[in-house]
Amino acid sequence: MNNLRMVDLQGQYQKIKKEIDQEIFKVIESTQFINGDVVKEFQKDLENYLDVKHVIPCANGTDALQVAMMALDLKPGDEVITTSFTFIATAEVIALLGLKPVLVDVNPNTFVIDPQSIKNAISSKTKAIVPVHLFGQGAQMEAILTIASENDLYIIEDNAQAIGADYYFSNGTKKKLGTIGDIGCTSFFPSKNLGCFGDGGAIFTNNDEYAKKLRSIVNHGMRIRYYHDDVGINSRLDSIQAAVLKVKLKYLDEYNNKRQAAADYYDSHFKNQAKLEIPVRAEYSDHIFHQYTLKTNGIDRDKLREELEKAKVPAMVYYPVPLHLQKAYRDKRYKDGDFPVTEALSKCVISLPMHTELDKNQQDYIINNVLKIIGSI
Repeated sequence: MNNLRMVDLQGQYQKIKKEIDQEIFKVIESTQFINGDVVKEFQKDLENYLDVKHVIPCANGTDALQVAMMALDLKPGDEVITTSFTFIATAEVIALLGLKPVLVDVNPNTFVIDPQSIKNAISSKTKAIVPVHLFGQGAQMEAILTIASENDLYIIEDNAQAIGADYYFSNGTKKKLGTIGDIGCTSFFPSKNLGCFGDGGAIFTNNDEYAKKLRSIVNHGMRIRYYHDDVGINSRLDSIQAAVLKVKLKYLDEYNNKRQAAADYYDSHFKNQAKLEIPVRAEYSDHIFHQYTLKTNGIDRDKLREELEKAKVPAMVYYPVPLHLQKAYRDKRYKDGDFPVTEALSKCVISLPMHTELDKNQQDYIINNVLKIIGSI
């Protein structure tokens, strides 16, 4: 089958082309290329959607994490706990600021950070926890809030992969992921559930003082033009990207529902296969399937991926090398075997195409090839 993609951005664009083009041309005609009106409009729309007091747009998701840590006045040597099973940006910004990344293991079923492992890693130098809502599945925020409260720790949510998902508290209330901790961060990289046509990101908070400092830091530390109260960086969401996001935000729930439907269809064909384990949906939060990630069982995962490529079925491995085994982050505190769940996952997970434009014919082709290959290896 031709034109199978991990993410079909072309197909998605074609369905909303008229709206997107109109908004982009408005920006061009206005010449408000930096901090234009559309950035403020998108900011307000996203605040309303997330039901959060403050959204601070920025240049990308990595900057969002860095600015969040800067706004909380974390100092060199302070320890920040996060997961070893995530994209490198989560730990990258910790290291760049001279902070000390403390890595912990994940839940074997949901792939998200394990609360008990967080508890075990806390020391007198711990200042913050960065839970990652991975592949569209939320971390156990209720437990993490309790841990943070008991130990006077900040929570910075890495919500680059789960924007739009709800978290359900035991008392019956719910909140959007990314709005639960002290500060939430997201990426609008094109392949995300809410993606722009380049780089983009945003930071969320309900704290007025944090918001003031976050807005200052992303704009060179300025609260008043040419008066620099904070050490800042240059991290602004481009007006054209904001125009794209303003349109696509209207469709985010629809997009997430389509991903969930596609995941259900995959599940219906893979759930009884001994060589595959389908994604687990936690009871406490939505799973909006930024990725559809299977665990392989007793087969060569890399051979499966190679054979799928031959059949023109794209597949990806997120993430083949855990953070604690990456060359740049090798640390005498950690060695092979320290995080058995993370290390096992890195050897057995495989992600199949997942996007808003998947149709049944495409999925049938993918499913049939997966089943054929696992039956022969």
